[in-house]
Amino acid sequence: MSEKPEKTGEDPHERTARELIELLQELRIVIPGVQVLFAFLLTVPFSQGFTRLDSLQMRVFFATLLCTAVATALLIAPYSHHRLLFRQGVREQRVQMGNLLAILGLAVLVPAMVGVLFVITDLMFGLTAAIVTTALVTLVFVLLWFVLPLRYRGSGD
Repeated sequence: MSEKPEKTGEDPHERTARELIELLQELRIVIPGVQVLFAFLLTVPFSQGFTRLDSLQMRVFFATLLCTAVATALLIAPYSHHRLLFRQGVREQRVQMGNLLAILGLAVLVPAMVGVLFVITDLMFGLTAAIVTTALVTLVFVLLWFVLPLRYRGSGD
């Protein structure tokens, strides 16, 4: 009743171990950037120019801060699961949940990134430039991070 080995010659246990390692390695690349963004956003209210933000900019900034906090939580969660569930025999579930959390984290990171861009662009160049820039950059993120990879879905590993 055992599964067939993958094309790589791995048995299911080996495959799951490799997939978990790959997931954690990939997240290691993303997490520092998200943490730097979060740290930056936490310091902004204490800077002199923060009081110049209008009501819309303040709301977008706060939404951006919240998105960054949620993205940080989602992207770090697989590490927590790894530690809490180490050697509990649920590696496949951890890989599946970690993958879902990483995708959700990236999805929440998009509005965090473009929110920062919106506030800065609005301050520097005005609302119209901020809307256009934010829309274009959002499109780039969505195309590169979500649409392009889906073109290859189901075509193998």
